[in-house]
Amino acid sequence: MRRPKIGLALGSGGARGFAHAGVLKVFEENNIPIDLIAGSSMGSLVGSLYGAGQKVDGLYQLAKTFKRKYFLDFTVPKMGFIQGERIKEYIRLFTFHKSIEQFDIPVGIVATNLYSGKKKVFFDGSPAKAVRASISIPGVFVPENIDGELYVDGGVIDRVPVSVARDMGADIVIAIDCSHFTYNREINSIYDVMLQSIDIMQDELVSHIGLHADVMLKPNVSSYSARAFTNILDIIAEGEKEAESKINAINDCINSWKEKNNET
Repeated sequence: MRRPKIGLALGSGGARGFAHAGVLKVFEENNIPIDLIAGSSMGSLVGSLYGAGQKVDGLYQLAKTFKRKYFLDFTVPKMGFIQGERIKEYIRLFTFHKSIEQFDIPVGIVATNLYSGKKKVFFDGSPAKAVRASISIPGVFVPENIDGELYVDGGVIDRVPVSVARDMGADIVIAIDCSHFTYNREINSIYDVMLQSIDIMQDELVSHIGLHADVMLKPNVSSYSARAFTNILDIIAEGEKEAESKINAINDCINSWKEKNNET
């Protein structure tokens, strides 16, 4: 009996993106299969770790121990404050030094070409470079140079890459959006200004183009900082809670697909 190919679209959100780990845990517990992953920004990091073969327990440990110091290798500001070499070493280590095409689950990593303004999806090559490109907040990270092109945060052009998951062959797309804009007066640094500005821009973009996922999950993480990497266990718990609330909807979607495609 053929079942639908299920794709996840994991969106941006900074530290809030660790809610993706909670979603993955609940999906495993409820036998929701994952055939492919499209990830943007923080979603590309979590998606690559999982796609490379990290178990959910391992993801939880990585999330709990993740600190900003892992990527705060400051440089003389020219195109960004953070060089980004530390985070690349982190990604290489925890994706087991695999290339993207060697992952256990196919993963598409979304970045924005700074020269052309177009979306680029990486399906092969170095996950360290591709994810480093996808998380490169403009003005904070130095843009990542890949084959002579400069890339910045995938969330700039595609906050929740539903269309990428569809293009990868998903019959059903489950999207997780952790980055919805909320009113915030805790703006104290240039880093805060840039992230808040991107959140506003992405929210406006999504409100115009919409997100045409089959099932949309929006973990309630807006009260947590996207920048501080604190309260990680609470953020993960919100991912679990949201996933649990959508299991019936996901199973209904799978069953409807089977009925429509004459599968029994």
